[in-house]
Amino acid sequence: MDMKESIIERLTAAFQPSALEVIDESDQHAGHGGWREGQTTHVRLRITSAAFAGKSRVEVHRAVNAALAEAFARGLHALAIEAKAG
Repeated sequence: MDMKESIIERLTAAFQPSALEVIDESDQHAGHGGWREGQTTHVRLRITSAAFAGKSRVEVHRAVNAALAEAFARGLHALAIEAKAG
């Protein structure tokens, strides 16, 4: 399974989002730290989930990062998170 599919699968299982967009921005970071040619290393995430209701931004980001721990272990280097409750 490729990185993007893995991220979608893990976030769907963890948060049952009503909206989810995973954008690979790796090509914009060529030559920068953590970038690896041909791999998904930098991702922008837009997610809306009722699971985030009542949680602070820090709590949401920690939960998302924890859900994606395996992706980070496989080479994901940077994650920009745009999260909403809903």
